[in-house]
Amino acid sequence: MISGSGISYAYGSHNVLGGVDLQARHGEVLGLVGPNGSGKSTLLRIIYGSLKPRTGTVLLDHKELHRLNARELARTLSVVVQEPPVDLPLLVSDMVLLGRTPHRSGLGRPSARDEQAAAAALSRVGMLDLADQSFDQLSGGERQRVLIARALAQEATHMLLDEPTNHLDIRYQHEILELVRDLATNSNHAIAVVLHDLNLAATYCDRLLLLDHGRIAVAGTPSEVLVRENLEPVYRIGVRRIELDDGFQLAFRPTAASTVGEYAPDRG
Repeated sequence: MISGSGISYAYGSHNVLGGVDLQARHGEVLGLVGPNGSGKSTLLRIIYGSLKPRTGTVLLDHKELHRLNARELARTLSVVVQEPPVDLPLLVSDMVLLGRTPHRSGLGRPSARDEQAAAAALSRVGMLDLADQSFDQLSGGERQRVLIARALAQEATHMLLDEPTNHLDIRYQHEILELVRDLATNSNHAIAVVLHDLNLAATYCDRLLLLDHGRIAVAGTPSEVLVRENLEPVYRIGVRRIELDDGFQLAFRPTAASTVGEYAPDRG
């Protein structure tokens, strides 16, 4: 389980997060949603230890994050973040094998088990045919799938993903999130994922945290969170929810600020 309590953070005098609590249980996908600047990626960086919170604690299976050494953390938690282009001419297979580092001793050659894990991960994201291609020659979407394969090869039981569907076409957006959903359901992973597309969040997440200016506006199931009364004050756009036989879809339209403001909370 990934859990956090009372998490706050500031860049200088600018408060980014304030008093955030969260919990991603094994077997579920927790979605972090909200507008740009709401604190989603900052929260994720605190959970995997890239940033130190001003206040609050992060626990992985009831163990304090800062008490885990680098190897323990890497065996417990895999992370897929938005990375700048890599100029080093690493082969795709070598990039994915980096995910096996926590399981290897020294700098020797990868074991047969490492090779098998890397190949299986590439196969799951549909990139096995490009294993011998240079990573720096891939498209943005292909790179994203390789980075997810690297996280899969790590074989951790907790996973964090920051906008994993960026640069992906519609087919691979759904295939990647189906994979994430499968890891939670069938492999009992605890997963937290930052998503901008609320319809994808509705389809693949078990629970959502809707962040607004660094605080949780509302938390609950997608059906509870993704309603007009919650979304319009946060996103400042008109929302229509269309009920379907197997769920719902959201449609958006620009609207006058006064109309959206009917639902806006008092920000004092």
